[in-house]
Amino acid sequence: MILMPAISHAAPYAGLVMDAKSGEILHSENATTPLHPASLTKMMTLYIAFEAVEHGELTMDTMVTISRNASSEPPSKLGLRTGQKIALRYLVRSAAVKSANDSATAIGEAISGSEAAFARRMNRTAKALGMTNTTFKNANGLTQSGHMSTASDMAKLGRHMIYDYPQYYNLFSRITTDAGMHQVSNTNRRFLGAYKGADGIKTGYTRAAGFNLVASAERGDQRIITAVFGGRSTASRNAKVAELMDLGFKRAKHNVAFRAPGRPQYLGNKDIGGVEVARTADPDLDGARGKTIRVVSAAVSRSLRPRSRDGVSGTDVAPLVASLEGDIETVLASVQTAETAASVEVAAPARIVDASVSASAIASAVAPDASIKPVRRPRGMVMAFAADNAVEPIVPQPEQEVVTRLSTSGGHQWGINVGRYGSSYAAEKVLLKTALMETSTLDGALRKVVNGARGFDANFMGMTRETADLACRRLQARQVTCFMIGPNG
Repeated sequence: MILMPAISHAAPYAGLVMDAKSGEILHSENATTPLHPASLTKMMTLYIAFEAVEHGELTMDTMVTISRNASSEPPSKLGLRTGQKIALRYLVRSAAVKSANDSATAIGEAISGSEAAFARRMNRTAKALGMTNTTFKNANGLTQSGHMSTASDMAKLGRHMIYDYPQYYNLFSRITTDAGMHQVSNTNRRFLGAYKGADGIKTGYTRAAGFNLVASAERGDQRIITAVFGGRSTASRNAKVAELMDLGFKRAKHNVAFRAPGRPQYLGNKDIGGVEVARTADPDLDGARGKTIRVVSAAVSRSLRPRSRDGVSGTDVAPLVASLEGDIETVLASVQTAETAASVEVAAPARIVDASVSASAIASAVAPDASIKPVRRPRGMVMAFAADNAVEPIVPQPEQEVVTRLSTSGGHQWGINVGRYGSSYAAEKVLLKTALMETSTLDGALRKVVNGARGFDANFMGMTRETADLACRRLQARQVTCFMIGPNG
């Protein structure tokens, strides 16, 4: 029998254990008591950063100019200098891994123009996520009057981080990472190295808060999230988290149906109910001087996505998975436990088919292969896709079909084409990658490889016209070639 050391709390203690797949609370102690979250705050800063990148507010390659306010933050810090320019990706890495306060502040200022404006966005997002007992005053979690959260709210945020942005979640398990200026080490490396299945998420410490940790671990078909506030030391906190994790794995049901947490409405820097966003931009951020962005209406009329990184063509396979130095294996591992719900809103209504992607089929069929290239298409057909896409459309020629998924079309007669390729394997692989990327509109669609005289067409079939149109527009926003296929092919 292993005896866990007791925690003598320097700050009020709170603990919570959650089944990540279902959201069920398995254990709770003072979990709704408002306490100082310390650097657990950075989970929200990073969540909003991922949201901002997803919606095209900036990219991971955006060069951020560091303000005096950010550079003067106390440790833990990356060591940023006033006036220095650094890519957003390095700020994200150092905030996630090293828990750098200067990086977190710089992220907030880059997104909302000032830390105060960013704090308002944090609070709007917290409300949308159901974090009912949380108030943020800054981007980094340094002690400030009124800056409070709860173990329950932080566990909810951790669950959203895992399932809303699985392509970025691998950041939190990195023991070390390149932060541009130098390598940084993970503040959570002891727990990650000691507890089987642990892969995140975030530590936090201030004198007022004590030693905090929101942790997640996966074993088999189970994933547990544990939140602890008020530990007296790193060692005793980690021991308590391990004890609660063991409790969670013991109590959690096996083969429980996954229940998605639900993505919040995207509002960007807009106040709820407002129609104008006043943003004092960094004068050196992407060459834009301080500006006011006027929103014509509350509805989002088009999807804004970051452009592909320099040197990557829109016709390559690589842009099919948008991630922060992630790969298809990372996405596959996440999809095995979640359906990644896309949050981009478009003006046209659409019917979303609710069906899951077969994780076993994906895992067996997908393998990294950077050599796959689409076959050039013949000219002569008008397509609805981004004007900067240089690939010409094709006329599908259904001669021989390779079915890669059982049909659940229910009589739906429309489809989309996402390219023509040199082999059946290459086309199937692209279909799988695309299905992973655009789960909310393509789940339930029939994936078909059609062998024509000029190559293998990668098609999704069995869709309504509205769903096919929506899927194409969302893929085009990600720089993915797409056109619709009518009932007659």
